[in-house]
Amino acid sequence: MTEIEHIERQVQKLSASDLAKFREWFHEYEWQAWDAQLETDINAGRLKSLAGKALADHAAGRTSRI
Repeated sequence: MTEIEHIERQVQKLSASDLAKFREWFHEYEWQAWDAQLETDINAGRLKSLAGKALADHAAGRTSRI
């Protein structure tokens, strides 16, 4: 059994209350991982080209308010 399969089986055994707590914890965990990856990408300069394109599009009038 893989580690993922083991985790899946453990999650399936949770009560409704514990599953709700786990879901909340995992949601927060995912957001923290996303934030960390975004910070890494920013610090590595990976978003500079996207920012430059967005600013150029805005200056050229190719953007609109939502």
